[in-house]
Amino acid sequence: MKVVNAIALSATVRYRSPAVAEIVLDHVTKAFSTGDVLAVDDVSLEIESGEFLVLVGPSGCGKSTLLRMIAGLEDVSDGVILIDARDVTELPPRARDIAMVFQTYALYPHMTVRENLGYGLKVRKTSKDEIARRVDHVAEMLGLERMLDRRPAALSGGQRQRVAMGRAIVREPKAFLMDEPLSNLDAKLRVSMRAQLAALHSRLGTTTVYVTHDQVEAMTLGHRVAVMRDGRILQVDTPQALYAEPKNLFVAAFIGSPAMNLVEAAVSNDGIAFGGYRIPASPPHTDGRLIVGIRPEDFEDVAFGDPSLPQIDVEVQVVEDLGADTHVIFAVDAPPVDVSEVREAAGDEEVLLPSDRASFTARVDPQTSARVGSRLRLTVDSSRFHYFDPSTGLRLERATAPALAAR
Repeated sequence: MKVVNAIALSATVRYRSPAVAEIVLDHVTKAFSTGDVLAVDDVSLEIESGEFLVLVGPSGCGKSTLLRMIAGLEDVSDGVILIDARDVTELPPRARDIAMVFQTYALYPHMTVRENLGYGLKVRKTSKDEIARRVDHVAEMLGLERMLDRRPAALSGGQRQRVAMGRAIVREPKAFLMDEPLSNLDAKLRVSMRAQLAALHSRLGTTTVYVTHDQVEAMTLGHRVAVMRDGRILQVDTPQALYAEPKNLFVAAFIGSPAMNLVEAAVSNDGIAFGGYRIPASPPHTDGRLIVGIRPEDFEDVAFGDPSLPQIDVEVQVVEDLGADTHVIFAVDAPPVDVSEVREAAGDEEVLLPSDRASFTARVDPQTSARVGSRLRLTVDSSRFHYFDPSTGLRLERATAPALAAR
């Protein structure tokens, strides 16, 4: 909390904002010679000047490789990279006027915080007076004034990460490139540092490309978020649009915490049916099968929900009391939709209790009477269902005419 206050108070200090840059990736590809692996596959993307864009996806999807290509740390196999309308595809990193923050803090252990902050300027032959001015200003901005004479070994993880960020800021680059900079921090500190990063970007306005595998981090930080898989960008949009209108099954399952509930359902004139439930709805067609996506918040304990909505009875398996709300987990008598790649993206490579039935999560009022092993009646808002083609995984739009709101 002390750090957040330091950043907030420093807002009164004048800061000379550096020039910011637009970054354009034009059909960029990266192929590794061993095994002809395409780490990045024909990616085109425009990052606006001053934008905070997040690249998110599972391990091995190509997000860090793409960031390193922008930085000049990886060669481009095909395509063009423009920074501020200048072709930098073949330029070395130091000629691109960007600064990078890594997962590892990469601080010099024998140098003080002051020396670490100013080292990049020193090697660029910046005058001593200018180095001192910039270092003092950035130290005040990040709440590092009292630590300037310490060495990295005497700092906490969060303090080291602030020094690493300060070293990038002090250069006043056209763009920041950040590769999972918070992943080495504990959960509570990560939340705090996320808030600090957002506040810092609001102040500096520097174009930022940020890589993470954490979708919560992506959604809370990004002006736009690009979801990657197998070297390609599946969808790039604002966090709200990604959540409300995922273009395919992978994005739908990846974005959202708790994750979207998915089940294959049969379609009829009066709605959809799955697991013994028949729910009035407005699917995109009235015959055949499709995959239905239901967000946890589209359920509610009937005692607190809209009585005009369809209702289902469930057997409670797990109750997670989180204070502000409660998660109720229950099984549905239908096969689970295979989203194993999404589980791996979240770090869950194996299911602890494998089952041949789909597991659903409902986010309900914390005053719910739900108890493990008991029955619970839930309302469900079928007007907010998401629909996907079971063969392609692509999003299907809802029907324009709603079905009868019968139970």
